[in-house]
Amino acid sequence: MPKMKTKSAAKKRFKLTASGKVKAGAANKRHCLSAKPNDMKRQARGTFILFKADGEKVKQYYLPNGAK
Repeated sequence: MPKMKTKSAAKKRFKLTASGKVKAGAANKRHCLSAKPNDMKRQARGTFILFKADGEKVKQYYLPNGAK
């Protein structure tokens, strides 16, 4: 059976921390920023850690060669 390949889209969107958690970029920062409140734009800066269940799915199906 061939090896599972890492999904190219996931490579660009997710990073794994040293402890195995999955980091992702925050949403709501692409367009129509003038209509969004400053609080929302401030909280959407940088990255955040996915919830455990979501992180497990990402690692299993999209990043099979990442940290186990």
